[in-house]
Amino acid sequence: MLPDRRAVVFDLDDTLYPYRRFKLSGFLAVARHLEATRGLDTRLGFAALAGATRSRHRGQELQACLERHELPAADLPELVDVFRHHAPSLRLGRSATRMLARLREGGWRLGVVTNGQPTIQARKVNALGLGARVDAVVYAMTCGRGTGKPEPEPFAAVARQLDVPPAHIVFVGDDERCDIGGARAAGMLAVRCAAWTPLAASTAAHAVVDRLARVPAVAQVLLEEALNRHAA
Repeated sequence: MLPDRRAVVFDLDDTLYPYRRFKLSGFLAVARHLEATRGLDTRLGFAALAGATRSRHRGQELQACLERHELPAADLPELVDVFRHHAPSLRLGRSATRMLARLREGGWRLGVVTNGQPTIQARKVNALGLGARVDAVVYAMTCGRGTGKPEPEPFAAVARQLDVPPAHIVFVGDDERCDIGGARAAGMLAVRCAAWTPLAASTAAHAVVDRLARVPAVAQVLLEEALNRHAA
């Protein structure tokens, strides 16, 4: 029998939603800024940015756009600021929405622990409407030394806010070091999410899911098995 106090906690980017959606939202904001300030058509700017992310310029899309349209490299810091601080156009997908609803209906408390600059991550959380769907959101860089996951403080913070012991928490994330390693070190059960990113050849996770819809069933089995091992 599952304990009354139990929780599932999620990483944010590439776990509850695909991070590429945030990038595309940022690219559109940058393209609109370039049209307003440099006269470059929004469609041309966005096409250059989106195309670069599928090329050898992946990770340097802003630089590639400036070069392609013969704009000064000195404009880069301004564009980085636009990208980082835009109001993202995001929505939580149906699979994530239904999965969170199933967990809540099943008596699970819900949380999010996310790395990254808190102000930027908070805009994502608000855009995705997670405030009404989870019980706690922890911005990992506000905890402890401020280095974020896999440091233990963010995991301890979400356990305190949820009022659930770490052994009764299932943590779901896509990053082997920050999410899986950090959760296991904190005494939580770890699930590797491969819904949006390729699965590594090996993982230290207790389980792997390739779809968010599988999380409720996997979380229940993992916690039941852990409790049975402890009782034995």
